[in-house]
Amino acid sequence: MTAPTPAELVARAEALQPLLREHAARSDTDRRVAAESIEAVGAAGLFKISVPRRYGGYETSMRTMIDVSAAVAEADGSAGWIVALTNVCNWLASLYPERAQDEVFADPEPRVTGVLTPTATTRKVEGGWQVSGRWYYNSGSWWSTWAVLGVPLTDESGEVVDQGLILVPASELIIEDVWHVTGMRGTASNCLVGEDLFVPEHRVLSVPAAIEGAYPTEHTEEALYRSSFVPLLTLVLAGPQLGMGRAALKLVIEKAAKKPISYTFFETQAESVAFQLQIADAAVKIDTATLFCHRAAADIDAAAARGEYLDYATRARVRADVGHAVQNVVEALTVLMNAHGAGGFAEVSPLQRIWRDVNVAARHAVVSPAVGFEVYGKALLGVEERITPLV
Repeated sequence: MTAPTPAELVARAEALQPLLREHAARSDTDRRVAAESIEAVGAAGLFKISVPRRYGGYETSMRTMIDVSAAVAEADGSAGWIVALTNVCNWLASLYPERAQDEVFADPEPRVTGVLTPTATTRKVEGGWQVSGRWYYNSGSWWSTWAVLGVPLTDESGEVVDQGLILVPASELIIEDVWHVTGMRGTASNCLVGEDLFVPEHRVLSVPAAIEGAYPTEHTEEALYRSSFVPLLTLVLAGPQLGMGRAALKLVIEKAAKKPISYTFFETQAESVAFQLQIADAAVKIDTATLFCHRAAADIDAAAARGEYLDYATRARVRADVGHAVQNVVEALTVLMNAHGAGGFAEVSPLQRIWRDVNVAARHAVVSPAVGFEVYGKALLGVEERITPLV
């Protein structure tokens, strides 16, 4: 069976937008994306974007991941986030040895979720590790089939010798409902709890090795799974932001033809030069974010196709690119809310939900502009000090 093209996958996502919009407010209120939306996204194959073709997936590209999640997020930011995070975690699962991949992708509808922070304890035993831990905050927890989770790896004496990512079936984990937040409410980014889990060695991946491009998969001919580790994990988080920015811009422009500016002589916002300047400002910021993300995606995809790993300076720049992109979307939303007026904060307005979702998603630590800029600045200046291993 021929896999759909990137354009076809984006078109599928766009075709779902009316349904996703219909359920977006309920997803926000219920603190989990509506079942109808999850089912529709799955039926459209949008959780298979990064699954190897060997298992019936589409094995696409970094660019496709961000474009599809952006198209979904135009209708529902939380749904777009779930699409982005599930696909990136499916990609992570594809870096493991084939034996682990066979286990994960035995499910015809794999939905891997994950938390990289190593908030766990481990004990080395024959054939693997015994693991107990609590992992906050696992986006897509309610729909997960497997989870990829950060752990410290210990030797037989109990000394920490490495940091790892383990694969665990969702059936072995408990979900604690802790996601009570202002935005991205529908992502159900809850806490996963595991007690004395046995994790065999083939389901363990070394994070420091992965950061340098050493993946245990035997299928090194597959370009997508040669992509640079941290750049891909970082850039995927920007996709939903791009979609939400576009959605807000469209909504404000649509209303401008009929909405007056209170306490002025303008019968419509569209007549006002000040409003026109605000719209242009917001549009350029969203375009800037998109262009930066597309450049970063092109670098990741091209290097993977060549079988090369991005050099440190380029990886550092991608961290800065993503921070700058997210910062531009946040600034665009501020401009649009100011331009649209107080009505945008009404509970019935989708604009206030987009504004909340954008601002919460922008606080994910991996996309912090300040950290990204410092990492890149040090790389440009040849400063050897490292402030994070995630580059």
